[in-house]
Amino acid sequence: MSNEARKKLIIQFITFNIVGLLNTAVDFLVYTALVWFGTYYLLAQVIAYSAGMINSFVLNSRYTFSKVGRAAGGTKKLSMSMSMSVTVKFIVLNGILLGITLLLLAALTQWWELNELAAKVIVTAVAVMLNFYGSKKWVFASNGAQAESG
Repeated sequence: MSNEARKKLIIQFITFNIVGLLNTAVDFLVYTALVWFGTYYLLAQVIAYSAGMINSFVLNSRYTFSKVGRAAGGTKKLSMSMSMSVTVKFIVLNGILLGITLLLLAALTQWWELNELAAKVIVTAVAVMLNFYGSKKWVFASNGAQAESG
């Protein structure tokens, strides 16, 4: 990997993590509020994760992976099929990640008897790593610019 590609990857990873902090804030706030109001923690996870996922899609597609699909002249131009493909892949990846987070939350809270918020911290760390890898290598990869820096 060239130095230029390495720098782009580092900047992209940092941007992904900044967006991730915002997603995590949305996720944690919604989760904490729902649990505080008595919502079953796994249902709270589904709702909170979905709120973070929507935020993630909007911000990552615009900023983190924004060089993807740039037309001549620097304007973003995604074809309808490319946009649909990215959207479907994003939903599939996040559906898988939601399943993983639900299983981990259940395991950590029921088998290891951690409280819901401590378990959420651990689950979030795992999800962030898997999400970046999946987003980089699969969701946004087919759009050309990702192949250059990956």
